[in-house]
Formats: sequence, structure tokens, C-alpha cells
Amino acid sequence: MTDVRAGVDEVDRQILALLQQRFGYMEAAARIKPDRGAVRDEARKIEVHARVAAEAERLGLPAGRLAPVWEELMEQSIAYELERFDERR
Repeated sequence: MTDVRAGVDEVDRQILALLQQRFGYMEAAARIKPDRGAVRDEARKIEVHARVAAEAERLGLPAGRLAPVWEELMEQSIAYELERFDERR
């Protein structure tokens, strides 16, 4: 069990490093987008959900269980981008 937990901890570390990278893109988007209304893009969210579901299925992962994870990730990313947008204006 110790090895399993160490493996999970390592995966968590890698996920956090990837989230740091993802949120960096949100900061870039906040600099690029011309107005606050452009931050929330529902069409883009639909695209991301579809892409993630397809990739999850390809990998043999439960797409239905991952959908709420990605929904929360996208909503938190949007909130972060809005904060960065407001700080710059």
C-alpha cells in the first residue's frame, strides 16, 4: 500500500504541475481577450467536454465520471481568468 500511495502522490504532483501550466494559459488569455464578456465561451466548453470524453473513452476511462471533474476545472479556470482580467483593467 505504501508504494501505491507514493504513486498516487507522484501523480498528484504531476497534475499540479500541469494545472500550473493550464492556469498560465488562463493568464495569457486574460491579457489577450478584448473584453470581459469574451472570457466565458460556452461553445468552447462544449468542445472541451466532447474532446475530453472522446479521449477518456479512447483510454478506457469512465468519461461520465470525468465530465464533472472537467466542468469544475473549466469553471475554476474561467473564474481565475476573470480575476486576472479584472486585475489588468
